[in-house]
Amino acid sequence: MIVAGCDVGSLTSKAVILNDRTMLSHAVTRSTFRPDDSARTVMDRALSVAGIGMDQVRCCVGTGYGREKIPFVDKVYSEIACHARGARHLMPSVHTVIDIGGQDCKAIRLDDAGAVVKFVTNDKCAAGTGRFLDVMARLLGVDLDELGKLSAQAQAPLSLASTCTVWAQAEVIHHLNENTPIADIAAAVNQAMAGRVAILARSAGLNREVCMTGGVAKNTGVLTHLEKLLDVRIRRLRIDPQIVGALGAALYAHDNKGGAPDDRSRL
Repeated sequence: MIVAGCDVGSLTSKAVILNDRTMLSHAVTRSTFRPDDSARTVMDRALSVAGIGMDQVRCCVGTGYGREKIPFVDKVYSEIACHARGARHLMPSVHTVIDIGGQDCKAIRLDDAGAVVKFVTNDKCAAGTGRFLDVMARLLGVDLDELGKLSAQAQAPLSLASTCTVWAQAEVIHHLNENTPIADIAAAVNQAMAGRVAILARSAGLNREVCMTGGVAKNTGVLTHLEKLLDVRIRRLRIDPQIVGALGAALYAHDNKGGAPDDRSRL
């Protein structure tokens, strides 16, 4: 049975296609200002890689901030439910999931059965989100993917006085005008990001195995600083952490097979 999950976020859109829980394909694209167009683009790419048409997909579940605008899904689930489900599927021992999206950050605590028992979300401020790193990367004139690697090259890492995106921008511009090495500034940005995320993670309560999902999980600078602040080893997932939400959505699609959603859809 072929099913799919589509995760439309504020920065990127993701799609995963499964055949009886085996991944046939996945795709990641930059989101546009129209969630419906973003969803169609990323799903078309995933379908093309799998070599199938949408008519062969038995059930499709949507998630992400744009989930209500996806025209072809059968059901929608929250990002919290989908990231928890995807992470637990990949790593059955995980009990804490930290998901950093483009416009929010979530810390999710799971019980032994994989059910969400507590979650804390930061969706009121860009600090501690992928948007914060996106803005800083643009200021530094580097690709977002380079930001994490630059931390390792820092010779004299700085500390940003503020984690507020607006004030942090002013600080970064000041340091650029002072000809401060970009690697040192990048390290400060990643450390500030980790500091905000650590506060959220502690609020949810760290519970044994910890993993990160979302694109920021690929930023080694943030990951390393976060491990130090939380005094834990963050487990690395075996797939692109950006697609974990879409994977969780596809797993829900497999469970439902077009039937009624379970209670976790209301998270």
